[in-house]
Amino acid sequence: MSHRTNTETRLGFLRRYPFDLAVVSLAAVLSYLVAVSFDAGTLPRLLVMFPLALFLPGYAFVSVLFPAGERPARQTAPVATDRRPRGVDGTERLGLAFALSLAIGPVLVIALPLAGWGLETATIAGGLAVVAVVLAQLGVVRRLQTPERERFSVSLRSPLERLRGTESRAAVLSSVVLTLAIGLAVGALLFAFLMPASTGGYDQLSIYSENEDGELVAGEFPDEVSPGESVPVTIAIENGDDADREYTIVIQEQVVENGEVVERTELGEIDASISAGSTGTGDQEITPAAESGETVRISVLLFEGEPPTEPTNENADEDTYFWVTVTDDSDPESAE
Repeated sequence: MSHRTNTETRLGFLRRYPFDLAVVSLAAVLSYLVAVSFDAGTLPRLLVMFPLALFLPGYAFVSVLFPAGERPARQTAPVATDRRPRGVDGTERLGLAFALSLAIGPVLVIALPLAGWGLETATIAGGLAVVAVVLAQLGVVRRLQTPERERFSVSLRSPLERLRGTESRAAVLSSVVLTLAIGLAVGALLFAFLMPASTGGYDQLSIYSENEDGELVAGEFPDEVSPGESVPVTIAIENGDDADREYTIVIQEQVVENGEVVERTELGEIDASISAGSTGTGDQEITPAAESGETVRISVLLFEGEPPTEPTNENADEDTYFWVTVTDDSDPESAE
């Protein structure tokens, strides 16, 4: 007999468990699993991050703050001592869910590093999922403690009935429009923020020279070299994308007059394959072809894939350069 009572109690609790908060909890967990299972920039990850970042935590928080449904005017407490919980309707909950989710996100981003967690997709998604699930369970407790006749429940009939009414139709429509506007604005903001990461990362090109201690330094190239003398450089390419990339490096000697390139001489072309999220380096000897007494600009141009027919600093994905003068009285160790 005791066993039957416990079973009935558990089943009764499950029947009374709010359907909307169960959906929020399951959706938060599933969103986290999808976010950590797919690569960055993929469509499934983007689709689950929208509700996880913009809706689920806020909706759960609203359920904690407002466990009751909207109280009609005829049910307004007649005296101040009647402390029934004040509620909000479904439309207002949606609007508040977006707003509170926007407030929870930055707080979580600040809290994660303080707790020793990095700001990675897995940790952010996990933090949002934990917040949503915990708040949803608190919302369940708060809602079940509210008298059943005042308790909020998900129903499609209530909004439809309110829309049929004449007294509050304008207020209902304004609430719907406000909720849609908030959702569209927030969605567009997140879409604009995430799309650059999903359509590709960044490339970074750097050139270094070696100092007297054998360390790689930037910007310390010789001002002068003898005819036929090479300038040793180390070229570094950082692939910030989430996929492997093929690059072509074009090294040019350029004669510049009044800020414009009047002559170009190709000194070399290098093919490079850089894996996703890594940096590749290589040593190169650059020998200017200029005549003695001529100052030229040595440009290193980076192209993803094959370079154009006429490579320039303007059409390169990334470029960098240094100046050098070819002279018979050169001091190879002089530097800028």
